[in-house]
Amino acid sequence: MSAVLLAVFESYEAADHVRVDLIQDGFPTDRVDVMCCSDLGRAGLSPGRSLHDKCAQYFRTLFTLPEEKQHIERLADRVEHGAVAITVLPRGALETARASQIIKGGLPVEILQHDLSNQTMEYAAARHEHPWVRNFWVESDNHADCIYCRLFERAVD
Repeated sequence: MSAVLLAVFESYEAADHVRVDLIQDGFPTDRVDVMCCSDLGRAGLSPGRSLHDKCAQYFRTLFTLPEEKQHIERLADRVEHGAVAITVLPRGALETARASQIIKGGLPVEILQHDLSNQTMEYAAARHEHPWVRNFWVESDNHADCIYCRLFERAVD
């Protein structure tokens, strides 16, 4: 795993609001993960025996550099004691900037990052105010329902 943005929130409501904002902005659900003591998300699939072990194992997969090892136990303790962590796997500078902006808007108590300079140049986040998915919305106003028919309407006439 390469680029990671991780934010810690005091409440599930704040974290969930940020998660929804990220997804509405265009981040795929498989690159946004929420973890709390009642729902470990992907960390729940780790082979650890206890909640703490599972969280630590998950954070070890995210923070692999020697200077990042200090975060692992502290983050596992925080989640075990009620904090909520959101993990975002951005791809490219644009997604990193959008994810950072959205996360900071949720007022996290801590933000950590890993290997943000090692990213591919793919984009899921919107480059503008509105989510990219709106570009594909086909309104039904007596026109063809097929998006290809709408795109190539003039060729059919």
